[in-house]
Amino acid sequence: MDLKPFMKNTQENKQIGRLVIVAYRLPFKIVREGEGVNLFQNSGGLVSAVLSLVGDGAQNPIVSGDKIQWIGYADNSPEELEGLSLENDSFKAHPVFIPDDVNENYYEGFCNDLIWPLCHYFPTHARFDDAYFQAYQQANELFFEKLDEIIQPGDIVWVQDYQLMLLPQMIRKKHPDVKVGFFFHIPFPSYELFRMLPVQWRKAIVEGIIGADLVGFHTNDYVEYFLKAVRMVLGHGNKLHYINLSNRIVKIDSFPISIDFNKFNDAYTDPEVVKERELARDMLKEKIIFSVDRLDYSKGILHRLYGFERFLEENPNWHGRVAFVMVVVPSRDTIDRYQQMKSEIDQTVGRINADYGNINWQPIIYQYRSMTFAELVGMYSTSDVALITPVRDGMNLVCKEYVASRQDKHGVLILSEMAGAAAELGEALIINPLDKQNIADSIKLALDMPIEEQEKRMKVMRSRIREYDVFAWTNDFFTQITMIEQEHEKLKQVFLTDQGIGEIRDAYRASKNRILFFDYDGTLAPIVADPAKAIVSREVKQLISTFAESDTVVIISGRDRHFLSELFLDLPVHIIAEHGALIKAKGSSEWVLNESYEENWKESIQPIMDLYAKRCPGAVVEEKETSLAWHYRTAEDREYATRRAQELVWQLKNYIQPELNLQIIDGNKVVEVKKTAFNKGTAAKDLVETGSYDFIMAMGDDKTDEDMFIELPDTAYTIKVGDMLSAARAHLRSQEEVFSFLSKIKD
Repeated sequence: MDLKPFMKNTQENKQIGRLVIVAYRLPFKIVREGEGVNLFQNSGGLVSAVLSLVGDGAQNPIVSGDKIQWIGYADNSPEELEGLSLENDSFKAHPVFIPDDVNENYYEGFCNDLIWPLCHYFPTHARFDDAYFQAYQQANELFFEKLDEIIQPGDIVWVQDYQLMLLPQMIRKKHPDVKVGFFFHIPFPSYELFRMLPVQWRKAIVEGIIGADLVGFHTNDYVEYFLKAVRMVLGHGNKLHYINLSNRIVKIDSFPISIDFNKFNDAYTDPEVVKERELARDMLKEKIIFSVDRLDYSKGILHRLYGFERFLEENPNWHGRVAFVMVVVPSRDTIDRYQQMKSEIDQTVGRINADYGNINWQPIIYQYRSMTFAELVGMYSTSDVALITPVRDGMNLVCKEYVASRQDKHGVLILSEMAGAAAELGEALIINPLDKQNIADSIKLALDMPIEEQEKRMKVMRSRIREYDVFAWTNDFFTQITMIEQEHEKLKQVFLTDQGIGEIRDAYRASKNRILFFDYDGTLAPIVADPAKAIVSREVKQLISTFAESDTVVIISGRDRHFLSELFLDLPVHIIAEHGALIKAKGSSEWVLNESYEENWKESIQPIMDLYAKRCPGAVVEEKETSLAWHYRTAEDREYATRRAQELVWQLKNYIQPELNLQIIDGNKVVEVKKTAFNKGTAAKDLVETGSYDFIMAMGDDKTDEDMFIELPDTAYTIKVGDMLSAARAHLRSQEEVFSFLSKIKD
């Protein structure tokens, strides 16, 4: 059965074109020399990773084109770069010029003085300023204007990080068919922090991000936090991390960024690295603890020092036998807060060295500088312990670099549980970065750890990082973004035309044994404010009766049996109530309870739903025989009620234990809880399997009808009422078209 020749399909296959990266910074520094420019390419992980996607060097090329188009902010003036070619063998740069006053409020203001501290759980450092958000909007528009100049059909656009959260939606509005990915490189905060943003700001941010087809975060926690923000701010739920936006879907998933494992592993034997390693060992001679961080309050540097101080206090036997080499890389040290932080670090290091050191031994060797690659790997590969203790970090690649550098499989990683990497590196000693006793105890445990135990832990961590390196990360993201089109195909919108209806009518007439499934609310009857007044019209009921004279007709609904009995008791139809829990066969007066139903669960759920009903004027809790439903269609304040419904869904998901086998249905103006053992899909499938039907048709408008569309065989005519993306094979645009459609089928 193929309806495609007779229907209008809103989805079209697109050829994959070039890769366009949009990030705050360009992949190289532009230095003008005479009449030309020199491009000093960044050797960072993202730059290396995206190069693996294109050209002859790619193992599995995902995008076409021999050069990556990269849009980013240029420190240079437009006059400096006018008429110059800004490309090398790998990239073609498209600089964005942002006026200094706008960039100050945009980058230093909104990005670094608001979003950065808020996402790193330092809300007291966050500064809320209307001028910041205005500049943020202006800057995102400037990036879009540059993108709009170069974008081509089939391109894949990958937007990077929190500086460009509004950009995906801008692209979606002007170029709806272009594939857009977005990756958030820092922690996404819990909703309690995110909601501190002004209402219009947080709405613009969430709408902006879900303009993408695929949104990536480092960890599943960040994914869940973002999904809650989407639900609370915009009212969109999700199913298995897919957000259904009616005309398209957005996938939200975790992609833990990594490093170039081979680069660090192979450097172990590099002569320069060997020289640095031997130099460090000759100078220190004792056990070495090492840390390296950019100067930032999120890195937990002071707490790390307090933990080391507690270790020295409790373990005098280690005095003179251990050195803590702490390197802090300069960053934003012209900002008052950062100057103060550096001063506190300087003073704390001086105090600890004065209290515990002597003329022959300095406990902390503190350096405020950048390190060369050879110096860095030399210290990684000679250190007995790496002490990585951020109070909040999106991922933290230093810990992965340390592990990858240990070709000898020696060394112990102490890692903060607040770093995204902790979810992958469970063999490290995981600590609370704010607990100085926990840090001190872990330092002692690390220094005393036998070589055999070190090798065992390091081997597992190295294997994991080797298998999922930065190239695997990039390919994983792009594989997912190309698969989104397949998901759209599964949930395509195919609206029935007269020809399509004619084909269904012909198939109906040619068949001998037919079964028809009809949802009630939104299908046979219109959706109305008061559910009690949603009564099927006399004309539709008569038409259903006509079908029932020659066909097996099933009314399948979430309504209770009393409501459905009153409406359809005089018709020769099967009735399925409460999403498959109760079934009354045609001609029978008995209702049969699904054998999988279990009692004794409502008493733990109903108090929660009752409480939310009390908090939301107009909301009511309906106790059905096999489910509980929280209705808010008649709520006085629709927007407020929607927020309460989202909160209720969130609380129920966190409260309900897996062993209860309960399902939460986030339906049309209703939140319902029922047992998972049955649904409309299982009920419909059971009925179909009882007869040899040569024509099967099912119609429904709600999320619960998706179970029915999925469970029925591929030969079934499944029809979604409305324009929401669906597993149904065809759509009618509205409930008003149902009567006309059925009349044409029966004619």
